[in-house]
Amino acid sequence: MGDFASFLDTAFWVSAGSILALLVISGLFSGSETALTASSRGKLKAQADKGSKGAETALDLTDDSERLIGAILLGNNLVNILAASLATALFTRLFGDSGVALATLVMTALVLIFAEVLPKTYAISNPETAATRVAPLLRWVVRIFSPVVTVVRFLVRRVLALFGVTIDPDRHILSVHEEIAGTLALGHSSGSVEKEHRDRLLGALDLGERTVEEIMLHRSQIEMVDADAPMEDIIAQCVNSSHSRFPVYRGEQENIIGVLNVRDLMREVHHQVMLRKGRVKAVRHLRLESIVRPPYFVPETTPLDEQMRHFLKLRRHFALVVDEYGALHGLITLENILEEIVGEIEDEYDVSDAPELEHGPGGELLSDGAMTIRDLNRAMDWSLPDDEAVTVAGLVIHEAQTIPETGQEFSFHGCRFRILEREGNRITRLSIRRLDEGE
Repeated sequence: MGDFASFLDTAFWVSAGSILALLVISGLFSGSETALTASSRGKLKAQADKGSKGAETALDLTDDSERLIGAILLGNNLVNILAASLATALFTRLFGDSGVALATLVMTALVLIFAEVLPKTYAISNPETAATRVAPLLRWVVRIFSPVVTVVRFLVRRVLALFGVTIDPDRHILSVHEEIAGTLALGHSSGSVEKEHRDRLLGALDLGERTVEEIMLHRSQIEMVDADAPMEDIIAQCVNSSHSRFPVYRGEQENIIGVLNVRDLMREVHHQVMLRKGRVKAVRHLRLESIVRPPYFVPETTPLDEQMRHFLKLRRHFALVVDEYGALHGLITLENILEEIVGEIEDEYDVSDAPELEHGPGGELLSDGAMTIRDLNRAMDWSLPDDEAVTVAGLVIHEAQTIPETGQEFSFHGCRFRILEREGNRITRLSIRRLDEGE
């Protein structure tokens, strides 16, 4: 009897110690999973660049998240099942058949509190710190379990393939662009990121998604210089304009022969006047063809980020936009692209135009038809689609499938649009009211 009691005491303490150790290991696995999945790769990269080996290891582990999660789940399930088995054996020896139910209750409470909630709570509150601490240990765990995880991954893929599900291990659920945009949207909704800061960052991120056509100045609004006009008239036009560069055409506006820079013009005017001893009429001898620079044409489908790189590389600020047939479609400047990031850029020579968006007396919004949908969305925090049209007028025409008459109203995408002004086939002014704001 004494030997049995001695054996029972020894078995009890060994089993209890093993269960405790397994719970600690289980907590380590659970916390590691949360830390590595919740940690920001951007912050880990910053720490790795500063020399943190743990952060560097954590980045390597998260490169193959499927293998990492597989190894952690394998290890966690092994220790949890082993701990539950030891607890069942221990409680069965102590309490007989009722020990099974008691072991289930006790182990559920212990695993839930000490192996799941507690370590995960710590990990979620300090994800990067926890990740850098556990990464060196988990690297060995992943290596040890790698063969088993490979087999499990193969079986899982075969089973999913039976149901028509294909897993691409190299596909990221969210791209970096979407992750940053989502973070900015969340920060703005919580009040930690101001609207203007969000708009600037999103504007920079979206340059690769937008094309020259979306922000160019349409050809109908371009101020051009007629090469056949008297030189005095050309000088007067350039001096009295707020622009510094002008497309120069001969005969018809499609025939662009070059781009005139006002600085080049004034330099040549000064040269001619001084050459002829101050006689102002000397400007009549000026040849426009010797001043203009070669035109720079770009396709309307060029992404904005690519166009900005071309501007900087070629040291140009001005480009003429052509469509797929080579016809002049508009113009774009480096300033136009920068304005998509920082907002409107104006100097003392800019002419103040009527605002594109105003609040009407009845609470509705009065919009210029040429206002881009993107600008309207940014100004009002709306999400009108801009896939099929660039401007507000274009959106109305696309949805209406016709060119509306003045006074017509249309409701779509949660808004009511009413046509206020129309010139020819162009909608120039309209009012917008959100449907959820009532009439």
